[in-house]
Amino acid sequence: MSTGLPERVAARVVADIVGYFDETAEEFVRRRHGELQARQVRNAEIWRLLAGELAQRPVAAPRFTERQLRRIVYG
Repeated sequence: MSTGLPERVAARVVADIVGYFDETAEEFVRRRHGELQARQVRNAEIWRLLAGELAQRPVAAPRFTERQLRRIVYG
């Protein structure tokens, strides 16, 4: 093994990474919104951050407007 990690740890890391990238854009938006709110980030900043993060994902999500992001989170 090239990482030097025990096999169980390496398997868990790979599963975490695959799970992260298996998220839909909507699931990602909801999860990150909750994480950022928990850190006391204001919504105006959250929408900007989310738009940037979505664009940087390996498989870029569709471009969402701020209104669309709010609808994903709040329904």
